[in-house]
Parts: sequence; structure tokens; C-alpha cells
Amino acid sequence: MYRQAYLFLCLTTLFWGGNAVAGRLAVGHVSPMMLTTLRWIIGCVLLASVAWPHLRRDWPAIRPRLPLLAALGALGFTGFNAVFYSSAQFTSAINIAIEQGAIPMVIFLANFVLFRQRVSFLQIAGFVLSLVGVALVASHGEFSRLLELDVNFGDALMLVAVLLYAGYTVGLRLKPAIHWLSLMFMLSVFALLASLPLVAWEAATDRLIAPDLQGWMVVFYVALFPSIFAQTLYIRGNELIGGNRAGLFINLVPIFGTLLSIVILREAFFTYHAVALVLVLGGIWLAEHGGRKLASRQANAGA
Repeated sequence: MYRQAYLFLCLTTLFWGGNAVAGRLAVGHVSPMMLTTLRWIIGCVLLASVAWPHLRRDWPAIRPRLPLLAALGALGFTGFNAVFYSSAQFTSAINIAIEQGAIPMVIFLANFVLFRQRVSFLQIAGFVLSLVGVALVASHGEFSRLLELDVNFGDALMLVAVLLYAGYTVGLRLKPAIHWLSLMFMLSVFALLASLPLVAWEAATDRLIAPDLQGWMVVFYVALFPSIFAQTLYIRGNELIGGNRAGLFINLVPIFGTLLSIVILREAFFTYHAVALVLVLGGIWLAEHGGRKLASRQANAGA
């Protein structure tokens, strides 16, 4: 079970890291809100063809939870990406990478406040170690650069994005017990509906860019990998090991994003990239070790 969860969550963060590269490749080829809307149109069409039988069977369980599913799809899928893309217009990539690393800690805190879910010392230590690795990448190996960062409107937006995705992760524990295809289809539909006012605003303010060939390549990538595949694997990873432990893997996103930038965009590879990767993976391993021990103690106590 643990190995399956680790594989799913590593693939999730790999696809999300690719989303950061795709976002850079999209500049000038498709506008952010158009990209967001098209990714969910394609996602809904692809999912509808295979989810319909499960959706009909699961509808009695889905119907009373429609408000919850609407909130999860609108805030976790569309809201996070819209605010994330917007924050990049006002703040640096360094700030965004560091602030994104706060998502696991917000998940820890929310689970404790709302559900009294305990966190072990090793989980906290692992979180700190992985966050150091993220900061190492974000500061390009010079921690002193972190003291020079300017906090601005973009940073405030990014903190909103952090809260949105942490809330989405915590909210997943309340989802109905339905087939994953039914869940993904419903979340994708609500994500699409939530994106329509945003793309309408983009068109009304002359910010809309229709995709060209490169834009369509980016659209299909983000529709398949960061959207359908990654979100499905992230949901399954949460089911297997819980939101606290699954959320920590989000710290791999800037690491994979950096490595993919090196491979695809031909950016330079430095020693601090390798050190950061070791720190993040080591932190996740330490936190997971602590999480398994805590889960084992709680299971024994319950028995």
C-alpha cells in the first residue's frame, strides 16, 4: 500500500512539475485563463466517455454531496491555478517556490484544528528538511538571497493559493465513497464551470490569447497529465496514506520543475540542485517513517 502511494504521489508531483514548464512554454501562445478553461473542457470530454456507467451507479451518493464537490472542484482545481498564474504576474519565481512549500504545513495545521489529527516529531522534522531543500532551489544555493525578497501583492495572492490547495486536500477526506472516475468527472465539471467567468473576464479585458500550435500542445499536455492523471493519483494517494503525509510530497514539485526545466528548457544544472533533491527526498522519507510509526501506534491503541 505504501509503495503504491509513493509511486502515485511521485508521479503526481512529476506531472505538476511539468505543468510549471508548460506554463512557461504557454507564454505568448495561449493566455492563462483560456488555458485553464480548455484543459477542463478536454478533461470533461475524455472522462465523460468512461465515467458515465460509474456516475449513474454513484449518483445517489453524489447528489447530497454536490455542494462539497462543487467547492472542491472550483477551489482546488480552478481557483488554485487561477490565483497561482495571477501571482506570477506580480512576484518572483523564487517567492512562489518558497511559498508553495507552505502547503504541507497548512495541511498539518488544518487537520489538527478540524479533526484533531496528530503529527509526530519525525513528520515535523521531515517537513522542515524538505522545506530547506525547496528553499535551496528557490534561492539558487544562496540562502542569503532569501533576506532580499520583497513581499508584494503577488505574494499575498500566492498565500491565497496555498490556502486553497491545502483546503482542497483536507476536504478530500469528506468526499463520498464513489468510484474515482465519478469523482474526477464531477470535480472536472465544477472546475470547468468555475473557469468560465475567468475566461470571460480575460476576453472582456483584451487579455485573451487563442492557442496556436504550441499553445494547443501545451493545452493537451496540461489536460492529460497535470489535470486528469495527476489529480486522480493525488486523490488515490490521499486515500492510501492520508492528507498530512500525501501533502508533504508537494515539496517535490519545485524539484521536478527545476529538473524538467534543465532537460526541456536547457537550463543549467548546479550542485545545489542535487543537494536539494537529496534534502527533499530525505525529508519525505523521514516524515513518512514518522507517519507510519504514528499510524501503527494509533492502530495498536485502537485494538
